[in-house]
Amino acid sequence: MARDEQLKIRWEQLIEKISTKFGDGERLDLEAVIYLIGIQEIGNSKKKYKKDDKINLMHIAICRLLEPYGYYEFDHFDEDGWPHYNVLEQLPALKAGEQSVLMKEAIVQYFIESQFIS
Repeated sequence: MARDEQLKIRWEQLIEKISTKFGDGERLDLEAVIYLIGIQEIGNSKKKYKKDDKINLMHIAICRLLEPYGYYEFDHFDEDGWPHYNVLEQLPALKAGEQSVLMKEAIVQYFIESQFIS
């Protein structure tokens, strides 16, 4: 099976599973999944987050997701428990579709590693 086809199948399985668990009957999109990963990385899903916090959560998720690709490196947790990352390499200029594929690959791998999907 082609790599793109396998990614497409795994992505659909992930979205189905995660939407059932967290989507309140709605299908979650890429941004919602990134936000959920940010919450997972903070470890506090009970707290209500402000708009700025939500943006920061998505940034944390993106850093964590792209860390295995060599773009970011975990540095430390601050006094509030928020992780901080260093940029190791600038992301290449990607078209929107290429960005989406990269993020979907990274998200699928994240959930495989956490054994949420196989």
